[in-house]
Amino acid sequence: MRIGIIGGSGLENAVEGEKIIVNTPYGEVYVKIGIMANERVAFIPRHGEKHENPPHKVNYRGNLWALKTLGVERVIATNAVGGIRNGLNPGDLLIPHDFIDFTKGRTYTFYDQKAIHIDLTTPYCPELRKLIIDVAEEMNIKVWDSGVYVCTEGPRFETPSEIRMFRLLGADVVGMTGVPEVILARELKMCYATICVITNYAAGMQKRISQEEVDEIMKGRMKTVIEIINGVVQRIPIERKNCMCGL
Repeated sequence: MRIGIIGGSGLENAVEGEKIIVNTPYGEVYVKIGIMANERVAFIPRHGEKHENPPHKVNYRGNLWALKTLGVERVIATNAVGGIRNGLNPGDLLIPHDFIDFTKGRTYTFYDQKAIHIDLTTPYCPELRKLIIDVAEEMNIKVWDSGVYVCTEGPRFETPSEIRMFRLLGADVVGMTGVPEVILARELKMCYATICVITNYAAGMQKRISQEEVDEIMKGRMKTVIEIINGVVQRIPIERKNCMCGL
């Protein structure tokens, strides 16, 4: 099995198959094994089977380890984010090329017993990113083809002052689940890219932010996201040629 998908509950319905539990050094992980676009894929609901884990409690290491155990080499993820950059609107899709980490209490590595320093010059797989962008373009689906994702600890939303700071640092979108997922994927030598769904304007850019609004926008865009992922799964090459993720 070459392909893994990490996302919310809306994605699970796109994968038909069996539910299994994968035992990892970091606990049990719920995985759905099924077929998407005639390819066998592994789907992990990031927050748990019943969406029981808030962003700062997600078992990031367990999720990635489970995919690696199943033989996954490419990971496609989805994230709900707030728009910081002017011109980004709720419902837009963005494929980030870089990130800024403002999380605080998470475990960021599999290597606690020795010093391993991975290169994150290109944190998101360029081959997988290009494929997502190309597929969306062929489907006439507008996506922003680059952007900087800033990840916060959550589970609260950010303050307007934090958002002003993030904008000065060059961030385009803000979310709570992108880190350390992208880092751990690279440590395990897996290609990783994500489709960000902009579900709201960031704090200070609209009157208030509600979880209901985020959920509604995310649900409304899930059909389009699934169409893109289906197209990507169909076209992922067997061999990795144009990236350094596996080195």
